This record gives sequence, structure tokens and C-alpha cells, in this order.
Amino acid sequence: MRMASKLKVEFINLSGYLFYQNRSLSSLILAPVNQSHYRKRILLANLLQRYGFPPSSLNHFLSRNSFLLNSDLAETESSLGILLSLKIPQKSLVSLIRDCPGVLRSEFLRKWRVPLSECGKYGVVSSSAITSVLEHCGRTGIGPDRFNECTRVLRGLGFCDSTVSRILDAFPGVLMVNEIEIRKKIEFLSGIDIPRDNIERFFHIFPEILGIGTETRLRPLLDEFKKMGFSKDEVKKEIAREPRVLGVELGELSRCLELINTLKCREVIRVRILSEGPFRAGFEVKLRVDCLCKYGLIHRDAFKVVWKEPRVILYEVDELEKKIEFLINRMGFHISCLADVPEYLGVNLQKQIIPRYNVIDYLKLKGGLGCDIGLKGLIKPSMKRFYNLYVKPYPECERIFVKRNENARVQKRHPAGLWKLLKPPNHVTRKQDVVNMKSFVESLAL
Repeated sequence: MRMASKLKVEFINLSGYLFYQNRSLSSLILAPVNQSHYRKRILLANLLQRYGFPPSSLNHFLSRNSFLLNSDLAETESSLGILLSLKIPQKSLVSLIRDCPGVLRSEFLRKWRVPLSECGKYGVVSSSAITSVLEHCGRTGIGPDRFNECTRVLRGLGFCDSTVSRILDAFPGVLMVNEIEIRKKIEFLSGIDIPRDNIERFFHIFPEILGIGTETRLRPLLDEFKKMGFSKDEVKKEIAREPRVLGVELGELSRCLELINTLKCREVIRVRILSEGPFRAGFEVKLRVDCLCKYGLIHRDAFKVVWKEPRVILYEVDELEKKIEFLINRMGFHISCLADVPEYLGVNLQKQIIPRYNVIDYLKLKGGLGCDIGLKGLIKPSMKRFYNLYVKPYPECERIFVKRNENARVQKRHPAGLWKLLKPPNHVTRKQDVVNMKSFVESLAL
């Protein structure tokens, strides 16, 4: 009995020893593998940093694209060298790799290197067009044969190299459009009396028309304009002036005109909005709505913003983009805040928004605010109220706020010194005038 228990204890000890040995052996085997994987990850990160990739986003990028860790490091470096040889700017190169990492696959670039190098060498396609083509083809799997066919068709139709490059840059989906569809677009434009020599300019400004169906979108759109009461000459004039008019969705222009008719604004603003006609005014509303939607607003909220703040229509689109980017990137607000405070887009960026934000930001850093000031509290108060609340009690804030007047001086209405020319001449007092005045005063004394 004692012998059996002794054997049992020795067996348990032997089993534990074997388990410990197996565990140590497996850790010794896996350690070099993990170490090799970690080392390759560091080497790949260093390689991408050398080509301009920001270190802050490398970890997330490599975690989402594990195929790069499984590929040969020398092939990845060779792929980066090929992309750099295509004269793609560093910023565009980083954006291309981040948005479409499949372009780093060696088999993909091996097919595209020769045709793109020849086009870039002779100036047929710009570097930005090459970037767009690579990104589009990396997603769709289109080969270089279709690219060569498309450029041949476009140049055969009489388009110059700059127009071909512009089309490929703005609308790389043209690679999937056949020659028959392209010719239909040219016939359509000729049918609405667009001159033949002006058609190339049309495609240069609005290449996206090549992806719009002629029978399903373009012709019904013209019929809709006619039903809305616009004459053929008026439509032709607006299309020739702004080719992007043909990119309007069916029913979109009528909705924009309904919004203009229901605006509650001063008559001066309404007159300025409609100064170039209702057609142009409706299209301007469409451009502002598209701008807001591009930054993340839904169409309903975008129309709501324009309806509540009609001055948005009077600002240029690039000015609105500057305000929105300042709101998101600098002030840290979400784009949805504009649905609650649309007045933000109706005030001047340099004269009102930036000075107020600098004051509030300074007080926030110094702990001078008892509560958080949102976008509404920053924009809604009048200039006098904002000054009395946040500027007047703090002398240092007054120096920050006064810079607004120094940086944005109002241009004088009249040139300096004009008042001297308009000043009436001084009356010359003569001796006879003095005698007459004395006699007059003496007569009053009597």
C-alpha cells in the first residue's frame, strides 16, 4: 500500500516535470517567431516613415492591412520606389497608400508601371491623374489595357492632353465608359446648341457628365426645366455658363426654388439672392447644400441651415469651406452643431469668429470661465454684449480682441486729405465791415 502511494507521487512529479519542459520548449520555439514578427513590423513602420507616412497612424494602418506584414519587405520597398518614380507628390502618395493599400502589391504595380511611366514621361497624364487612376483601378481591378483604350478614344475625339488628364483626375470612372456612350454625350451637347469647339471646355470643367446616363438623366432633366417654366434659351445660357447644372438631380432644382420662395429674410438679401434670376439662385442653393453634405450633414439638415441663415447663399463656397474647417479642426465642434446654430455661417470669419474664439480659448486656458461656452454662446451675443461679458473685465483679453481692428481695417470711403479740398474758404474781414458792424450795434443800443 505504501509502495503504491509512493509510485503515485513519483508519477505526479514526473508529469509536472514533463509539462514544464514542454511549456518551456514551446516558449523557446514561439519566441523567435514573435520576435521576428515584431522586428518586421518595426522595419515596415520605419520604411513607411521614410516615405512620409505619419507615425501617429502607422499602428492603426498596419493592424488593418496585415498582408503587408506577410509580404516581402524588399518587394514593398520596391513598390514604394515605383510609385515615387511616377512623380507622385509625397502628400498624395501617403493619401493613396492610406486609402488604397492594395497599390503596394507587387503584381499590381508590375502591370501598371510601364503604361503610366510612358504617359507621365510625355506629359499626357499628370501626377494627380495617375494617383486617381491607381486608386480607382486598385479598388475595381481594371487593367492597363482598358486605360490605354480609354486614352486612345479620348484623344481620337480631338481632346488635348490637358483635357484627358483632367478627365482622368476628376472622374477616373471614365475607364468603364465605352466609346459609344462618350459619343452620345457629345451628340447630346450638340443637340442643345453647345458649339463644337466649346464641348472640350465643357468636359474639362465638368468631366463627371461622362458617368451620367443620357436617356435616364440628362434628357429628363431638360424636360423638367421646361416644365418649371424656363425657356430653352435660358437653360442653354445657364448650361453654357456653368456646365455643372447638368449634374443636378431630378427634382432638386424645384426644391431649391421652393426654399427660396419661403425664405424669411430682409428684402435686401432676397433681392441680392435673385439678382441673376431664379434659375441661377436655385443652383447656388444646390451648391451650398452639397458643400454642407460633403462635410457630413444630411440633406434635411443642410436645407434647414440654408433656410434659417439665407446669408449662406451670398457667401462663396470656398469661404463656407474655410468656416466649416475652422469649426471642425480648430474649434473642435461637430458639423451637426450647424443645424442648431446656423448663424455661424452668416458672420465674418476674420472679423468676428476668430477674435471671439481666441478670447474664449484664452479664458478657458486660464480658468476664467465658470462653465463651458458652446457655439451658441460664442456666436449669438452681439458685439457689445460679448465685449462686456468676456473682454472688458480682462485687460489681456482686450489686447487679443483689439487685434481684430488692426488686422481687418475697413477701407476708407474717401481718400485722405479730401476734406481740405471741400473746406469752405475763410471770410476775410475788411475795415468797412467792422465800421458797419459797430454802427449796427449802436443803432440797437438807441
